[in-house]
Amino acid sequence: MPMPSEIAPPSPPAAPPASALAVYPGSFDPITLGHMDIIRRAAALFGEVILGIAHNAAKAGRHLLDIDTRVRLARDAVEGIEGARVEIIPGLLADFCRERGARVIVKGLRNGADLDAEAPMALANRELGGPETVLLIASPAHVHVSSRLVKDIASHGGDIAPYVPPAVATALSQRLAPTLGPSDHSTRRILKD
Repeated sequence: MPMPSEIAPPSPPAAPPASALAVYPGSFDPITLGHMDIIRRAAALFGEVILGIAHNAAKAGRHLLDIDTRVRLARDAVEGIEGARVEIIPGLLADFCRERGARVIVKGLRNGADLDAEAPMALANRELGGPETVLLIASPAHVHVSSRLVKDIASHGGDIAPYVPPAVATALSQRLAPTLGPSDHSTRRILKD
């Protein structure tokens, strides 16, 4: 049996291929700074990442922002990220990945509830012929941020600037302005700044 000093240290993990295509899917209703963190990290790891905005016509009324607005805001947000682009996912994620030659699906994890939700989807995508799913742990600065939280804060007139790109804060302010009462003028001003 070799002595501890004779055992070779573990090899460093292999670097991902220089231009492996990843898909980061979601509704992005709206895109948040937490999403942006995952996009940047995925682009650095895989070289290319598609932010895939899921479009399900049957669920169109459930989104605060329509598909065109979500695409526009996402494109604006990823503009400076090398290797990142935005596309609509019109059907099954596994089919979308296969059609584009994507080698990996990227998802962000904030907590155990996210893992419970993502694990069955990752298995289903693999069974449908999609690529493996890689889970990136949310950065501590964004672990509490979600689209649902942002919409809730905005709908009550709160300042969402710490959680979203500036264009998103403006878009939500405009979208929710009719629902805010007259006493919320100061909040609308904050959201626009």
